[in-house]
Amino acid sequence: MKKWLIPVIVIAVIVFGVYNWAKGFNNKAVVLQEDAKTTWSNVESAYQRRNDLIGNLVKTVQGAADFEKETLTQVIEARSKATSTTINANNLTPEKMAQFQQAQAGLSGALSKLLLVVERYPDLKANSNFLELQSQLEGTENRINVARDRFNAGVNNYNKHIKIFPNSLLAGMFNFDEMDRYQANAGSENAPNINFDFKNKKE
Repeated sequence: MKKWLIPVIVIAVIVFGVYNWAKGFNNKAVVLQEDAKTTWSNVESAYQRRNDLIGNLVKTVQGAADFEKETLTQVIEARSKATSTTINANNLTPEKMAQFQQAQAGLSGALSKLLLVVERYPDLKANSNFLELQSQLEGTENRINVARDRFNAGVNNYNKHIKIFPNSLLAGMFNFDEMDRYQANAGSENAPNINFDFKNKKE
């Protein structure tokens, strides 16, 4: 064997090893990134379901005689803002996520106020459609919490993959940037109190 073949073989082995490492890093990063984006879509889907239920709730409340129009208006406006505030999964910037969270928090606050006002309307509290919508909203709030947790878990897996050494050496070369987690507002880990115990209250 010619002497020049030995360094050529060594270089070829090193190049092949680096190629496999880079390929493995890139493919896993792509998978983890896409999985995280999908979980964000699930977060928005859960919030959209809540928005739809609130729309039906508003229609039910509007049928109640002399219901406070100001409270209803606040919910309708907050729902409109929350529905229009969406984020492309490819553009999850801290600023856009903050806007999304603010819009959803505003709707949660308006909804809580509406449900407190309902306490003064015995006929509405006994409305079967209203009670069913409340029950569905409670379940949806739980779905939202689960979806947000799964999104953060997905982002965490992706971020760890691109930040650990030596993967961090390739992350910049392949344009894999750190993703931002969902930062809940203070107190938002608690779902709005929408499960009133009407049956045990005397009118």
